[in-house]
Amino acid sequence: MSPLSLQLAIGAVCVLAAMALGVGAILAEQKNHRLLRERLVSYSAPYMRTGTAAMGSRGPAGRSGAMERAIAAGARVFGYHPAQSEYYPMKWWAVLGLTLAAARLVAGMAEIFLGAAALMATPVLWAMLSRSVFGWSEQRRRDALFAQFPDALAMIVRALRVGIPLGEGIRTVAREASAPTRAEFALLHDRLSVGGTLEDALRDMARRNEIPEYRFFATTLALQSQTGGGLTEALDGLAETMRRRLALKARGHALAAEAKTSIIILASLPFVAGGALAVLNPDYVGRLFVEPECQKVLLAACMLLGGGLLVMRGMIRQALS
Repeated sequence: MSPLSLQLAIGAVCVLAAMALGVGAILAEQKNHRLLRERLVSYSAPYMRTGTAAMGSRGPAGRSGAMERAIAAGARVFGYHPAQSEYYPMKWWAVLGLTLAAARLVAGMAEIFLGAAALMATPVLWAMLSRSVFGWSEQRRRDALFAQFPDALAMIVRALRVGIPLGEGIRTVAREASAPTRAEFALLHDRLSVGGTLEDALRDMARRNEIPEYRFFATTLALQSQTGGGLTEALDGLAETMRRRLALKARGHALAAEAKTSIIILASLPFVAGGALAVLNPDYVGRLFVEPECQKVLLAACMLLGGGLLVMRGMIRQALS
């Protein structure tokens, strides 16, 4: 197979994968809306007239389970969660386009060493880069939720101490907290408003965000509703524990600042030295971009530099975890 045919085949595979992910995202959004409509109808059916309930219960035609599983599998390959699409800083198609361009660039650089066979790694690199971008976005949102959760608990505790019910305290958080906590507690309040139980709503919120402290919050409220006791003291203790964890995390980042500065200096030294050589002797540095053997040396240096930065970053993250 010629290199041109191989590139066309890889491009076709990438385009088909992008189309499958787009269709999967659309169908998943439609499924979420259908499930929400069915839940609303099930909650309000005893209080509605027969005709109105029958009218609201009609929904789109059901899809085969195999198709939905295939769509969900395709979305998981790229690390995309349609239920959290509104929380991503960029549209899914923009992320896929940028990661596809980056994967093609990396594969093109590897082609210098491995030949046209390196282009076969483009779909794998595309999926890995997409998962990294979506995972980074979700982790950033979880960190923001974790940092804002003590203040949200403090709002609820203050509301309970002045005699305001728990539901109104949750509504206060949904109205006055910062994003993304405001959106999460707004969903929680809406779930309670349509007749859902507090325990189920909190469990779904904890499962959706994958934050252990949300599970602690749900467990605390569930135990208090079953056994009684002082809810304000329990929530205040949970908020204080989270503040101590945040302070410890901030102290760890402060101690790691020296290592991060060293990483920045080490990463910038090759570029500073290369820029100085380019000014002093442009012809000597220009050979790196013209001669094939020198291009391989430049590519190897970039790969070693990138690998070293990843190793140092992993060491810092492991120490902070």
